[in-house]
Amino acid sequence: MSAPTDTAHPAPAPTPWTTDPYANALRNGHGPLFLRRTDGWLLPLDVERWCAGADTADLSALRRCEGPVLDVGCGPGRLVAELAAHGHRALGIDVSEAAVARTLCLGGSALHRSVFDPLPGEGRWGTVLLIDGNIGIGGDPHALLRRAAELLAPGGLLVAETTAQDVDERVRVRLDDGRGGAAADGTRPGAPADTLFSWARLSTPALLRYARPPDWRPVDQWETDGRPFVALRLSHRARTTNQSADAANSAPVISSQFPRNTSGDSPLADS
Repeated sequence: MSAPTDTAHPAPAPTPWTTDPYANALRNGHGPLFLRRTDGWLLPLDVERWCAGADTADLSALRRCEGPVLDVGCGPGRLVAELAAHGHRALGIDVSEAAVARTLCLGGSALHRSVFDPLPGEGRWGTVLLIDGNIGIGGDPHALLRRAAELLAPGGLLVAETTAQDVDERVRVRLDDGRGGAAADGTRPGAPADTLFSWARLSTPALLRYARPPDWRPVDQWETDGRPFVALRLSHRARTTNQSADAANSAPVISSQFPRNTSGDSPLADS
């Protein structure tokens, strides 16, 4: 197992997914697109799969969702659109305007927000999704789990996709379209320093080490088409100390985002 390669950052900031390589990849529906570490190592990003419809592995996660669903880092919106097509309440958030626009075009609901921004319905979501590596957002798993606990209702469900490799890694990366030209620190010549951002990669064992009782309880682990997932239940007694949204203000926002949910709390149960 790899040891963490970078220290945690106390205040995760939105990642620069608004930069041209990501927006261009979404517009084109394909890569190449990578996360480049500062040592030059490249992590391929599966843009083609993200821009396609929900696949078998995606559906295995969606079937486990309960209540209203918040898809964190929704990307081009295939999961939100799949839920909406079945009449279930789902909202995507993403820091990329191109991702939000594509989600809306597919018929899903989405907001241009970071998970660390104030969000509608804080403390009332039934399920939070962290799919396609989004457990890495912010580069600090502890901070992201605390934020998920703020967003979920007591007893709510976190469904996360982990890495197939046994890894616990926190690094600085940037988006890369494979055209080269990176400097030794991972940036391109003349590029602003803020194109580097913090990211994490976690295997299932690593995530379970971060998500410990009494706040979290593992309720399911599975793998579909080589993609591993974990479902964690938030304790009914778990109370966070940093609720950032005003419930009175968020209630009308959340009600305006969703189609009517006519099929109960188990999305895609019949699919």
